[in-house]
Amino acid sequence: MPAQMPLPIQTMYAELVERAHLGRLTADFDDPAGIFVKRAISGREYWYFRPPMVNGSARRDRYVGLDSPELQHRIAEHRVAKDSYKQRRALVSALIRTGMQGPDARTGRILEALSDAGVFRMRAVVVGTTAYQTYSGLLGMKLGSTNVRTDDLDLAQFEAISIAVDDQVDLPFLEILRRVDKHFEPIPEVFAPGRACHYALGDRYRVDLLTPNRGPDDESPVALPALQTDAQPLRYLDFLIYEEVQAVALFGAGVAINVPSPERYCLHKLIVSRMRIQTPGSQAKAQKDLRQAGELLTVLCDQRPYEIRDLWEELNERGPKWREKAIEAIELLDAAGHATAREKLESLVGSVGPKP
Repeated sequence: MPAQMPLPIQTMYAELVERAHLGRLTADFDDPAGIFVKRAISGREYWYFRPPMVNGSARRDRYVGLDSPELQHRIAEHRVAKDSYKQRRALVSALIRTGMQGPDARTGRILEALSDAGVFRMRAVVVGTTAYQTYSGLLGMKLGSTNVRTDDLDLAQFEAISIAVDDQVDLPFLEILRRVDKHFEPIPEVFAPGRACHYALGDRYRVDLLTPNRGPDDESPVALPALQTDAQPLRYLDFLIYEEVQAVALFGAGVAINVPSPERYCLHKLIVSRMRIQTPGSQAKAQKDLRQAGELLTVLCDQRPYEIRDLWEELNERGPKWREKAIEAIELLDAAGHATAREKLESLVGSVGPKP
């Protein structure tokens, strides 16, 4: 069962999130002659960094992020912020000693390389178990360690965001990965020669690029220009990565990343647990999905009941297939050892049985 962490540990993680993201901003935009400017795009406001001109020629603005009080604060602190690498490293070590989970060394190095290249500045979102590892810190609850092991990394981005940011990473995605391990290779798409949504180190490790599919079923790769890669379109993914949140992976001095909100993550896991192909390996993943969803629901129904209730309504409004898959998964929570999660959810939203 999830257990609440002492307040000093919760405060420590929150401080690390702030320091890591401020450190990332400072490292990405270190030209003292540049300025931050705000643009209005499609009714929302975004920040960009405008480098100084070179020989009278303007250079391309670089995307910073969606306007928010947190980002405004970091921009204000940008000029006076000092590198706090040693302090951040000490915070990471202290948090790991409390039992909090960080990524394995290979995943940690890949996350660092992606962060350094600007992948998360382009609003790429870490999904899957690597994101789940951050929820202990974000929620102040120690989650089960059996649910945080993985041998791959999943990243997602909206195609519309990839186009709208009007910026891109400096290197093709494959080259970023090869800076970590030169043996990374693209996995060719069978029906799209020369394109790749997946990258692998043999059968030892893989990185998957994903993007939402809300149109007709089509498995053709989708270009993500901001990340200089293609991505596999997937159903239900738009629900997961909408309004991502900032977190830190506990590796090195803390890697500033984006993850889905935990409440979206747990409801999405209910759905995908019922989409696994009926093989022993996929069924093991489905059980892992249910365990993660159950643990998070146990916490979130108490911590964020209004958010869970609103998202449950949103899920139901998506259509009968969404509701059907979610209900099937909820009915299996008891067998997965999470009857409490089902009971708490039903106390919030009423019976989740099939509609008459």
